Amino acid sequence: MNNKKELQVAALENGTVIDHIPSDKVFTVVSLLNLEQMNSNITIGNNLESKKLGKKGIIKIADKFFTDEEISKLSVIAANVKLNVIKNYEVVEKKEVQMPDELKGIVKCNNPKCITNNEPMQTRFHVTDKELGILKCHYCEKEQRIDNIKLI
Repeated sequence: MNNKKELQVAALENGTVIDHIPSDKVFTVVSLLNLEQMNSNITIGNNLESKKLGKKGIIKIADKFFTDEEISKLSVIAANVKLNVIKNYEVVEKKEVQMPDELKGIVKCNNPKCITNNEPMQTRFHVTDKELGILKCHYCEKEQRIDNIKLI
């Protein structure tokens, strides 16, 4: 049974497929993961049919396997995306992107008086409510919602 012919995007020999990206977040994901700097083959599909989302995006990156830190960045802008690790055209690992308990150097604090906005230092947030997407700055303790953030 060969279903590979039915894929909406070409099969990948080795690399990572980021699937179930909300269509309006596809190019934010590209930017966040610095994919425009990569030399490997990258396929981007957008507004593809999805039973879950209606429309979705998918990104296939040849010969790239993401670190947990890179994956946690994704959770900030597109929770619930799926990562499929491919080796020899087979999915060898599936990961669901979940927000970590702490975010470092990903999100800008929206408090203008916060030390992270006035000194050259890495931001650090504690995720206090994953369902509602509430982040709390480690330094100034200001809370902000994930849908109101600015990425660094």
